[in-house]
Amino acid sequence: MNIFVGNLAPEVTEAQLAELFKTFGDVKSVQLVRELFTGTPRGFGFVEMPGKAHSLAAIAGLNGKDLAGRPLKVNEARPRPERGRRRR
Repeated sequence: MNIFVGNLAPEVTEAQLAELFKTFGDVKSVQLVRELFTGTPRGFGFVEMPGKAHSLAAIAGLNGKDLAGRPLKVNEARPRPERGRRRR
C-alpha cells in the first residue's frame, strides 16, 4: 500500500522516515518529493509498505505524531488524477 506523508520538516531524510515506519512492518520504498530545479524538499513524500494490515497500523499510529517539531499528516495515498493532453 502506498502511504502519503505530509507536513514534513525540510531536514527530515528518507532514512529517518523509513526507520519511523519500520516499527509497523516492512518498508518497500520511501520517496521524498523535491522541487525540480532546486532540489528543495516540498514537505511531503510517500512510503510504500507491502502489507495492508501493517500500512493501516502505520497510518493510525503515525498520523498526528510529532517528527522534527511538526505533526505528521499520514493517510492512504490517492491515485493521481488523469490529466488531458495539452495541444500546442
